[in-house]
Amino acid sequence: MSLDPIARVRRFNRAVTSEVGALDTSFLGRGRPLGTARVLNAIGHGQSDVAAIREYLGLDSGLMSRLLRGLEDEGLIETVPHPADARRRVARLTRAGRSEFRAYEALSNAQAGDFLARHSHPEELLRAMDLVASALGRGRIVLEEMDPSGGDAKYCLGEYYAELARRFENGFDVSLSRDPEAADMIRPRGAFLVAMSDGLPIGCVVLKGTGGEIAEIKRLWIAPSARGLGLARRLMNAAEDIARELCIKILRLDTNSALPEAQQLYRSSGWNEIERFNDDPYPDTFFEKQL
Repeated sequence: MSLDPIARVRRFNRAVTSEVGALDTSFLGRGRPLGTARVLNAIGHGQSDVAAIREYLGLDSGLMSRLLRGLEDEGLIETVPHPADARRRVARLTRAGRSEFRAYEALSNAQAGDFLARHSHPEELLRAMDLVASALGRGRIVLEEMDPSGGDAKYCLGEYYAELARRFENGFDVSLSRDPEAADMIRPRGAFLVAMSDGLPIGCVVLKGTGGEIAEIKRLWIAPSARGLGLARRLMNAAEDIARELCIKILRLDTNSALPEAQQLYRSSGWNEIERFNDDPYPDTFFEKQL
């Protein structure tokens, strides 16, 4: 006999609600509830458009107005018309608001550290948290074009290379692979797309171009916690859209038979198997797609 899955979900919900202080009238002891603190947090992390903050937090307009008014009354934020559209409002922290934001950040970091310190296997706990956060935050995952030399891009590539090293029979050495040049992964030649989940990178794909009508798809990677959410297909579709914008007519890619899920994705989304088109030692299967 197995435990009721609904009961398990509800137990999880109650545990998280209690542990993070969602019901406290003074979240983290700073004198205001969690909802108000989350709005302050969003503004402190660079979100300013009031409508965008409301959508990000899933708040109705009435509640959002009350929370903003409360923060204004405390002298923590100020709201002004959007510089490009007077119908929209922009919120920004005051000096006191920046101080309060830093206090919340310090307390939240300490709370997170305490969560991990209380568990005998913190990495397992983090993997479980990543899985839940990716699943529950699926609708808030955004795709961003990034500089391939930036920190988030390098993180994704490092995870991608490490996974190939684990899954390929003879390992993987990026120095032996046809690694794209940075200039080939940014416009006007190509693009480096990163999937971001609430500020953390969870996937990537590269459109590698040369300025001509043929380009390649490279470095498709999804974090284990985000697999099964349709993110790989979403990244591929976004890369194809950018290729069309850049007047690219043909896309090619290579892969290895040790990655059957990748091959299944390509075959199910209109890619056709072709003959080898490069001398990279790692791939053994090659695909092409007419745009």
